[in-house]
Amino acid sequence: MDLIPKPGQVVSAAANVAHSVMYGGLADLRPMPRNLIYDGTRRELYHYRPAEGVSSSGDPVLLVMPLAAPSYCFDLRRGCSLVEHLVQQGRPTYLVEYGQISFADRRLGMEHWIDEVIPAAIRETSAHAGGRPVHVVGWSLGGVFGLLAAADQSDLPIASVTAVGTPFDVQQVPLVAPLRPLLNLTDGRGAITRAYRAIGGAPTPLVTWAFQLASIQKLLTKPLAVAVNLDDRDYLAQLEAVDRFTRNMTAYPGRTFGQLYHRFVKGNALRSGQLELSGRTISVADITAPVLVFAGATDGIAPVRSVEVLLPMLTGSREVRFEIVPGGHLGMLTGRAARDTTWRALDEWMAQWDGQAVPAKRTSTKKAAAATKASAKKTPATKASTKRAAAKKAPAKAPAKKAPAKKTAAAKAPANKTAAKKAPAKKAATKRAPAKKASSDGATIGTNRSRRYGSAGSRSLNL
Repeated sequence: MDLIPKPGQVVSAAANVAHSVMYGGLADLRPMPRNLIYDGTRRELYHYRPAEGVSSSGDPVLLVMPLAAPSYCFDLRRGCSLVEHLVQQGRPTYLVEYGQISFADRRLGMEHWIDEVIPAAIRETSAHAGGRPVHVVGWSLGGVFGLLAAADQSDLPIASVTAVGTPFDVQQVPLVAPLRPLLNLTDGRGAITRAYRAIGGAPTPLVTWAFQLASIQKLLTKPLAVAVNLDDRDYLAQLEAVDRFTRNMTAYPGRTFGQLYHRFVKGNALRSGQLELSGRTISVADITAPVLVFAGATDGIAPVRSVEVLLPMLTGSREVRFEIVPGGHLGMLTGRAARDTTWRALDEWMAQWDGQAVPAKRTSTKKAAAATKASAKKTPATKASTKRAAAKKAPAKAPAKKAPAKKTAAAKAPANKTAAKKAPAKKAATKRAPAKKASSDGATIGTNRSRRYGSAGSRSLNL
């Protein structure tokens, strides 16, 4: 509202307050209808029902949530629900959910999700969708799970992998960086270690507090923001939905929390692109599927610098694309601006890889080399037929003397020289590019000059 509200703003503000008091809120929090199609230990796979009158199209998408977050991070509220958007687009949409973590789950480690939960969800999704490859979309820690599962099990039916707000360099996280030197002094015997072992993990209140602390500025200025936007129904509805999300955070299982604390927070293990797990090394360089990476311009949990370090590690990926989008950690996924930024980029990315075969595995490279070697050893009959084919083509090529054309090309040489003189201008533009990249923390979609990182074939969104 204006400092001196207009009559229309006063009327809208009064209507919003009255509706909120009478009906308990402004947000439409109805969940999108879904069916449970598979379940197991701390894993439930849901299929969202197709929208009426919308035909199904494209390969299925599997939404992978992080630990401790409620499943409606992807289905926040009507109008700001990624699930609703995908279903209305006709995209077969699935979600893997972990349920309420309890003390009984304290022995579950990251192996449970990387080795069992995510791979099983991908295979079940593919089977339910008629054997089609799956677009895996993970938010926050869900992105880590999706990437590591894809790297570890190359036979999974994956069409592409998308990581949204997934930090790979914890040292760049403002909330954690100042504490790391102190945490490393305890050498695994500190108060935090003893506490999470005693209570079996990280309890819900602690998880909620940590999430709120990452956006403390918004928390402190919330009363003022509500007053200023009292006439904006959509803004107030979004605040209600985010508050519900924050109030329903869940706990971390003890062993998984210990791994995250010691390996990620203290050891910054993901910075190398590799993770030692159950006696083996998982490397994201082994991912062959196309990978899309999102970073939020104002994300306090996964800042741009902590996310973009992943890009040069994906050396085996068929294509890598990087997008900087508006919003914080949750806002970049399901905020009001995400409708025209994150979701649009995701739509175009999945459409690009729909209907394409699963990328060849590393064993196929050996087969291709063997086939090439075999074809190089031609039999005498093959060589003879090659000579006959060349002899037949020779007369057709003989009269084709293009000497005049060469002269014409020579005549055009000055034009080429003129173009060559303009080359320094292009070099100057290239030198200016790093300056834009340095200011990418405040960039929005369409202004990230490194969006097509390592992927010359990606096309622009023209935003």
